[in-house]
Amino acid sequence: MNTPPALSGSKSELRRTLLTARRAFAADAVRYPRAQAQLGAELRAVLDQRAPLCVGFYWPMAGEFDARAVLAAWLDADPTRRAALPVVEHEAGPLAFHAWRPDSPMQAGRYGIPIPLAGLPLQPDVLLVPCVGFDATRLRLGYGGGYYDRTLAASQPRPYTVGVAYACAQVEALPREPHDIPLDLIVTESGRI
Repeated sequence: MNTPPALSGSKSELRRTLLTARRAFAADAVRYPRAQAQLGAELRAVLDQRAPLCVGFYWPMAGEFDARAVLAAWLDADPTRRAALPVVEHEAGPLAFHAWRPDSPMQAGRYGIPIPLAGLPLQPDVLLVPCVGFDATRLRLGYGGGYYDRTLAASQPRPYTVGVAYACAQVEALPREPHDIPLDLIVTESGRI
Protein backbone atom coordinates (compact mmCIF):
# COMPACT_ATOMS: atom_id res chain seq x y z
CA MET A 1 0.00 0.00 0.00
CA ASN A 2 1.27 3.47 -0.78
CA THR A 3 1.85 5.99 1.97
CA PRO A 4 -1.44 7.81 2.54
CA PRO A 5 -1.45 11.46 1.57
CA ALA A 6 -1.28 14.08 4.28
CA LEU A 7 -4.23 16.38 3.87
CA SER A 8 -4.81 19.67 5.57
CA GLY A 9 -7.82 21.90 5.87
CA SER A 10 -11.31 21.59 7.22
CA LYS A 11 -13.32 18.39 7.18
CA SER A 12 -15.44 19.81 4.36
CA GLU A 13 -12.30 20.46 2.27
CA LEU A 14 -11.02 16.95 3.02
CA ARG A 15 -14.42 15.53 2.07
CA ARG A 16 -14.40 17.35 -1.30
CA THR A 17 -10.85 16.18 -2.06
CA LEU A 18 -11.59 12.56 -1.15
CA LEU A 19 -14.91 12.45 -3.02
CA THR A 20 -13.15 13.78 -6.13
CA ALA A 21 -10.50 11.05 -5.77
CA ARG A 22 -13.19 8.38 -5.34
CA ARG A 23 -15.07 9.55 -8.45
CA ALA A 24 -11.84 9.42 -10.45
CA PHE A 25 -11.11 5.93 -9.11
CA ALA A 26 -14.67 4.75 -9.94
CA ALA A 27 -14.16 5.96 -13.53
CA ASP A 28 -11.09 3.73 -13.97
CA ALA A 29 -12.42 0.89 -16.14
CA VAL A 30 -9.55 -1.43 -15.19
CA ARG A 31 -8.75 -0.82 -11.52
CA TYR A 32 -12.28 -0.18 -10.26
CA PRO A 33 -13.87 -3.55 -11.21
CA ARG A 34 -10.85 -5.38 -9.80
CA ALA A 35 -11.10 -3.37 -6.56
CA GLN A 36 -14.84 -4.16 -6.35
CA ALA A 37 -14.13 -7.90 -6.53
CA GLN A 38 -11.25 -7.72 -4.03
CA LEU A 39 -13.22 -5.60 -1.56
CA GLY A 40 -16.19 -7.96 -1.87
CA ALA A 41 -13.96 -10.96 -1.06
CA GLU A 42 -12.46 -9.16 1.95
CA LEU A 43 -15.89 -8.22 3.22
CA ARG A 44 -17.23 -11.76 2.83
CA ALA A 45 -14.21 -13.09 4.76
CA VAL A 46 -14.96 -10.66 7.61
CA LEU A 47 -18.60 -11.79 7.73
CA ASP A 48 -17.55 -15.44 7.72
CA GLN A 49 -15.08 -14.77 10.54
CA ARG A 50 -17.45 -12.68 12.70
CA ALA A 51 -20.53 -14.88 12.04
CA PRO A 52 -23.11 -12.18 12.81
CA LEU A 53 -26.84 -12.83 12.99
CA CYS A 54 -27.74 -9.41 11.57
CA VAL A 55 -25.66 -7.08 9.39
CA GLY A 56 -26.55 -3.43 9.03
CA PHE A 57 -25.25 -1.92 5.82
CA TYR A 58 -25.80 1.10 3.56
CA TRP A 59 -27.34 1.79 0.16
CA PRO A 60 -24.41 2.72 -2.14
CA MET A 61 -24.07 6.22 -3.54
CA ALA A 62 -21.41 8.44 -5.10
CA GLY A 63 -19.03 5.62 -6.09
CA GLU A 64 -19.20 3.76 -2.75
CA PHE A 65 -18.66 0.02 -2.68
CA ASP A 66 -21.96 -1.76 -3.35
CA ALA A 67 -22.29 -4.50 -0.71
CA ARG A 68 -25.70 -5.73 -1.86
CA ALA A 69 -24.39 -8.74 -3.83
CA VAL A 70 -22.17 -9.78 -0.89
CA LEU A 71 -25.10 -9.47 1.51
CA ALA A 72 -27.48 -11.31 -0.84
CA ALA A 73 -25.09 -14.29 -1.07
CA TRP A 74 -24.50 -14.17 2.70
CA LEU A 75 -28.27 -14.22 3.34
CA ASP A 76 -28.82 -17.09 0.86
CA ALA A 77 -26.29 -19.25 2.72
CA ASP A 78 -28.35 -19.34 5.95
CA PRO A 79 -32.07 -18.56 6.33
CA THR A 80 -31.60 -17.40 9.95
CA ARG A 81 -29.41 -14.46 8.88
CA ARG A 82 -30.77 -10.93 8.60
CA ALA A 83 -29.62 -7.74 6.87
CA ALA A 84 -30.88 -4.22 7.49
CA LEU A 85 -30.62 -0.80 5.88
CA PRO A 86 -30.46 2.51 7.79
CA VAL A 87 -33.53 4.69 8.05
CA VAL A 88 -33.48 8.32 9.23
CA GLU A 89 -36.48 8.59 11.51
CA HIS A 90 -35.45 11.86 13.20
CA GLU A 91 -33.13 14.49 11.69
CA ALA A 92 -30.94 14.80 14.80
CA GLY A 93 -31.34 11.24 16.06
CA PRO A 94 -29.56 7.93 15.56
CA LEU A 95 -30.30 5.72 12.59
CA ALA A 96 -32.88 2.96 12.80
CA PHE A 97 -32.28 -0.24 10.85
CA HIS A 98 -35.04 -2.00 8.91
CA ALA A 99 -34.97 -5.52 7.48
CA TRP A 100 -33.80 -5.86 3.87
CA ARG A 101 -33.67 -8.71 1.39
CA PRO A 102 -32.78 -8.46 -2.31
CA ASP A 103 -36.48 -8.64 -3.23
CA SER A 104 -37.63 -6.09 -0.62
CA PRO A 105 -39.91 -3.37 -1.98
CA MET A 106 -38.12 -0.04 -1.59
CA GLN A 107 -39.14 3.60 -1.30
CA ALA A 108 -37.24 6.88 -1.29
CA GLY A 109 -36.13 7.92 2.17
CA ARG A 110 -34.47 11.10 3.38
CA TYR A 111 -32.03 12.54 0.81
CA GLY A 112 -33.67 10.25 -1.79
CA ILE A 113 -31.75 7.20 -0.52
CA PRO A 114 -33.79 3.98 -0.90
CA ILE A 115 -35.12 2.36 2.27
CA PRO A 116 -37.23 -0.78 2.79
CA LEU A 117 -40.92 -0.02 2.32
CA ALA A 118 -42.08 -2.29 5.14
CA GLY A 119 -38.93 -3.63 6.80
CA LEU A 120 -39.18 -4.69 10.42
CA PRO A 121 -36.84 -2.88 12.84
CA LEU A 122 -33.68 -4.89 13.57
CA GLN A 123 -30.62 -4.46 15.79
CA PRO A 124 -27.44 -5.26 13.79
CA ASP A 125 -24.57 -6.95 15.59
CA VAL A 126 -22.21 -6.01 12.73
CA LEU A 127 -22.54 -2.63 11.06
CA LEU A 128 -20.94 -1.83 7.69
CA VAL A 129 -20.19 1.88 7.63
CA PRO A 130 -19.35 3.81 4.44
CA CYS A 131 -16.21 5.93 4.61
CA VAL A 132 -15.44 9.02 2.57
CA GLY A 133 -12.02 8.90 4.24
CA PHE A 134 -10.22 7.08 7.04
CA ASP A 135 -6.85 6.92 8.78
CA ALA A 136 -4.71 4.22 10.42
CA THR A 137 -6.38 4.83 13.80
CA ARG A 138 -9.68 3.78 12.16
CA LEU A 139 -11.19 7.25 12.41
CA ARG A 140 -13.75 7.77 9.68
CA LEU A 141 -14.73 10.81 7.69
CA GLY A 142 -18.34 10.60 6.51
CA TYR A 143 -20.64 12.98 4.71
CA GLY A 144 -20.96 15.34 7.67
CA GLY A 145 -24.46 14.55 8.95
CA GLY A 146 -23.26 12.81 12.13
CA TYR A 147 -25.76 9.95 11.75
CA TYR A 148 -23.29 7.13 12.35
CA ASP A 149 -21.62 8.93 15.29
CA ARG A 150 -25.03 9.41 16.94
CA THR A 151 -26.02 5.82 16.17
CA LEU A 152 -22.85 4.36 17.68
CA ALA A 153 -23.08 6.60 20.74
CA ALA A 154 -26.69 5.50 21.34
CA SER A 155 -26.35 1.77 20.52
CA GLN A 156 -26.56 -0.67 23.41
CA PRO A 157 -25.00 -3.07 22.82
CA ARG A 158 -22.75 -1.38 20.32
CA PRO A 159 -22.41 -3.35 17.05
CA TYR A 160 -19.02 -4.38 15.72
CA THR A 161 -18.24 -1.65 13.20
CA VAL A 162 -16.61 -2.31 9.83
CA GLY A 163 -15.67 0.72 7.76
CA VAL A 164 -15.91 0.03 4.02
CA ALA A 165 -13.78 2.09 1.63
CA TYR A 166 -11.35 1.95 -1.23
CA ALA A 167 -7.68 2.27 -0.32
CA CYS A 168 -7.56 5.66 -2.09
CA ALA A 169 -9.67 7.03 0.80
CA GLN A 170 -6.90 6.54 3.36
CA VAL A 171 -5.18 9.66 4.62
CA GLU A 172 -2.30 10.12 7.05
CA ALA A 173 -4.47 11.58 9.80
CA LEU A 174 -8.01 12.92 10.15
CA PRO A 175 -8.88 15.74 12.51
CA ARG A 176 -10.44 14.25 15.63
CA GLU A 177 -13.37 15.75 17.50
CA PRO A 178 -14.77 14.60 20.87
CA HIS A 179 -17.80 12.89 19.26
CA ASP A 180 -15.70 10.87 16.78
CA ILE A 181 -15.76 7.13 17.51
CA PRO A 182 -13.07 4.96 15.87
CA LEU A 183 -14.40 1.96 13.97
CA ASP A 184 -13.41 -1.57 14.98
CA LEU A 185 -12.10 -2.45 11.52
CA ILE A 186 -11.62 -0.86 8.11
CA VAL A 187 -11.87 -3.09 5.02
CA THR A 188 -10.47 -2.05 1.64
CA GLU A 189 -9.55 -3.89 -1.52
CA SER A 190 -5.96 -3.90 -0.20
CA GLY A 191 -6.78 -5.58 3.11
CA ARG A 192 -7.86 -4.70 6.63
CA ILE A 193 -6.86 -2.07 9.18
